[in-house]
Amino acid sequence: MGQKTEQYRLENLSCANCAAKFERNVREIDTVEDVLLNFGAAKLTVTGTATLDQLEAAGAFDGIKVSRANERLMVEAIPFYKRKENKLAAFALLFVLIGVICSFVLHEGHIIVNSLYAVAIVVGGYSTFITGIKNLIHLEFDMKTLITIAIIGAAIIGEWQEAAIVIFLFAVSEALEAYSMNKARQSISQLIDLAPDTATIKRVQDGHNDEKVVPTEMIQVGDILIVRPGQKIAMDGVVITGISTVNQAAITGEPLPVAKQMGDPVFAGTLNEAGALEVKVTKRVEDTTIAKIIHLVEEAQAEKAPSQKFVDRFAKYYTPAIIVVALLVAIVPSIITGDWLHWVYQGLAVLVVGCPCALVISTPVAIVTAIGNAARNGVLIKGGVYLEELARIKAVAFDKTGTLTKGQPEVVAIEIEGNTDNADILLAKIAAVEKMSQHPLARAVLAKAFDKKILIPNAVDFQSVTGKGAYASVNGEVIYVGSVKWIQSIVTIPESLLQRVQQHASSGHSVIVAANEERVLGILSIADQLRPESKEVIAALHENDIQHTVMLTGDESLTAKKIAEQLHINDVRANLLPQSKLQAMKDLQQQYHSVAMVGDGVNDAPALASANIGIAMGGAGTDAALETAQIVFMADDLTKLPYTMKLSKKAMKIIKQNIAFALGLKLIALLLIIPGWLTLWIAIFADMGATLLVILNALRLLKVK
Repeated sequence: MGQKTEQYRLENLSCANCAAKFERNVREIDTVEDVLLNFGAAKLTVTGTATLDQLEAAGAFDGIKVSRANERLMVEAIPFYKRKENKLAAFALLFVLIGVICSFVLHEGHIIVNSLYAVAIVVGGYSTFITGIKNLIHLEFDMKTLITIAIIGAAIIGEWQEAAIVIFLFAVSEALEAYSMNKARQSISQLIDLAPDTATIKRVQDGHNDEKVVPTEMIQVGDILIVRPGQKIAMDGVVITGISTVNQAAITGEPLPVAKQMGDPVFAGTLNEAGALEVKVTKRVEDTTIAKIIHLVEEAQAEKAPSQKFVDRFAKYYTPAIIVVALLVAIVPSIITGDWLHWVYQGLAVLVVGCPCALVISTPVAIVTAIGNAARNGVLIKGGVYLEELARIKAVAFDKTGTLTKGQPEVVAIEIEGNTDNADILLAKIAAVEKMSQHPLARAVLAKAFDKKILIPNAVDFQSVTGKGAYASVNGEVIYVGSVKWIQSIVTIPESLLQRVQQHASSGHSVIVAANEERVLGILSIADQLRPESKEVIAALHENDIQHTVMLTGDESLTAKKIAEQLHINDVRANLLPQSKLQAMKDLQQQYHSVAMVGDGVNDAPALASANIGIAMGGAGTDAALETAQIVFMADDLTKLPYTMKLSKKAMKIIKQNIAFALGLKLIALLLIIPGWLTLWIAIFADMGATLLVILNALRLLKVK
């Protein structure tokens, strides 16, 4: 029998090195088979039978709190000034200031002055020392170990004031790092809090409808939710009673509420605004769209991007190298000059400045922030590797129907022949025949009649002629509706009308002709309308370093070319079957190397899967889209494409800046060794400055709109 796997959420996990140590500690628990720690999402996955107490004990060195992932804990928000570690830091500062004042009255190095600094060191650094000494025993060299060595060394050589200042600055650094990482993770915590943990359901008991409030974990598929105005919808389902508007921004990123009526899908975590709804539950709480989003985002934040893998490999060799450099700085110049006190002090400063915290955190904090921001805006990016790849894209391929167009044919022109009918009468007759047809264009005709509030008469003796059209008797008149060629076989079509048919066809429209047994009545021109945002999106891509845009479609070449001309798309490949789209994608990759494909995630599955980045639109409620593509737009909104590309390029720019900041500041500080100017407080400032700089720089990704 296999061991069970449990997931846990973590609090107070702000340091990448501490996270790695916590993971090692958990792995050493006897009852643990395997463990995976997701630093970005502050989430722990454990295979085995470890208890909560054992897990908390593994994280006790850094005050890490553990709770089960499926439990919602009311975490009390403790103000910054009330946190224990911050109080101790303030207390340490107080004694440092008193020590500095006393040093003016008494002389520097006086026993009272040094005693005040010693109190500041013990109070502010007690927990750091405990952890640092334990690490030293096990030869684990993280920031707390290096700080402990530096402080003890400074005290031994009489640098009490600097040791006290370093302890205070380190405490401030840790507090700010914790605050910043929590800020970066807010996107996930906000998603988790979206869906309510209880809901009102209606069940029949003893012949009566009984309403009760139950936890969402107890709600079954088929239960009926009662959702009143102003309430959040707790589960995914389908509206069975009521009309309302629902704010779906949390799931899809759409700013405007969406009208909902009987038969429409609704999602957990969305807000019911206007009317009361009854919703039939279609998914259990762990399978809802919001649950899938949270899972995908957390998995994405756990997956290491290429730049992060590089940094992790670099840091593995960097820390031992810094320890060796610190020893050399302390020993070699001391032997040459005989000034052991000065150069041992310089070596201690090298230890502090060399901590890799800023470097290790430089990439994950940017990835966490970018993916979290995207999720909040209705875009799922399934990993840092895809975020990086998107920034390298040189060509973008689009499916036509449903991506660049609305995917719903519309009647765009009605032309009557002769003087007997007006346009509405002609439309009514055609709609009467099409009402009984299964042809895709029939829906467009009926939608137009519905929009114009036209009363559709009943038709009898309906007959469908496969591949040609259909006919029926409408108010005693036989009406034929179909292709030009078929109608020509029944009645003569005037040359002037044939010319107008050709004009519509050359614009990429489908044309159906209506006639009775004696003459042609008129034509309807039907087209799949372009999305209003398509042209603007293509223009934005060309402005943002995309070298080539291409339309891959199964449509006729003439129709596809007309649409491409309107949108200023560089290239058109028409009459393509799914396997032909796959070959077209391979050809594009040979030419442009990195190619993205935008489609609906179902019909375009082979091309989406083979593209460097597959982007599916309208993923809310569509499992195929969520599974197939690397990036999913939850709403059917093409404007998310320029936003996502802008976000990826910004994220890559910030990652490069962060690595440069992390190494650059430390290099500048290390260069101060040459003239012997590096001090402990400059070292801690360099480390703290680099860490805060990379975090604050990454948080700029929250502002990308």
